[in-house]
Amino acid sequence: MTDSITTMQRRFSISLLFATLAAVVMPVHAQGDAQKQLSSERFTIVSPFPPGGPVDTLARVLSDGLAKRYGQAAVVENLVGAAGNIGIDKVKRAKGDGHTLLVVPAGNLTINPTLMPNFPFDIEKDFVPVTMLAKAPNVLVAAPSSGIKSAKELVAMAKAKPNTLSYASPGVGSGLHLAGELFKQQAGIDLLHVPYKGTAPALNDVLGGSVPLMFSNLPATMPFIKNGKLIALGVTEAKRSAAAPDIPTLAEQGIQGVTVTSWYGLLAPKGTPPAVVEQLAKDAAQMLAQPDVRERLKVQGMTDAAMKPSEFAAHIREETAVWARIIKARNIVAE
Repeated sequence: MTDSITTMQRRFSISLLFATLAAVVMPVHAQGDAQKQLSSERFTIVSPFPPGGPVDTLARVLSDGLAKRYGQAAVVENLVGAAGNIGIDKVKRAKGDGHTLLVVPAGNLTINPTLMPNFPFDIEKDFVPVTMLAKAPNVLVAAPSSGIKSAKELVAMAKAKPNTLSYASPGVGSGLHLAGELFKQQAGIDLLHVPYKGTAPALNDVLGGSVPLMFSNLPATMPFIKNGKLIALGVTEAKRSAAAPDIPTLAEQGIQGVTVTSWYGLLAPKGTPPAVVEQLAKDAAQMLAQPDVRERLKVQGMTDAAMKPSEFAAHIREETAVWARIIKARNIVAE
């Protein structure tokens, strides 16, 4: 009986050993197969916005890195038009083999599906999230002529004098517009929204004092904050920004739940094998961690934000749900 038990224990130990080895070896084989597949042909990285901006910068970082890593040409295609939908559509229709990729800002993934009538894509069904690439903090700023020095003062003034304060944005349905709507909701106040056609004209009117407030990208406003032409009321991140550690968060000032970061992601067409997606995510993380790349991103006010594909997918779902609630509650309609 003892010999029988010992034999069974040995067999179990051997089976466990083989199972453990398989668990270790199979991912290695999958990784090797993914690298082999990615080395098989050229890459196309689609940027659905004009050259020179953050989306284009990130697309070129990827094209340079993929070309070096896999010994294949990697070209960036700036397919501009229809609020980014022309470029997005090309990737949707591409073969899911890891060789056609999309670099896109958050709004196209988490705002437009709710904001735009007849939105032509199902983000979850048409694409595979690879990784978040980079992010940039946003900040609530005020014109000095407003007399507002902090987010607390703003909330107190808005409650004391309802419907007298306004904030500018780059346009209806933009991420910065929705940041303002989220702020209003969480602070329990009302502000008049003044939409512009782009960030530059909106910022110019805040600088001129025509409109007292604006949510903006921190790097774009830092020169004006430093020279006193704008007052920084609070950053919309969970923690203070390393680029501006003296500016408090909105949460520190008692306004919770306004965590709004401008970010950019990498997606592949549906059907892209999981092993290929995982490999691309690892490749992107390594590229973004390079000192020269980090410096290149810093120039545009960005920091790398690489994450696992599953984490990125969850982030898209969660943020989409937040913006859907705001858009529907505020009856925001795309212009």
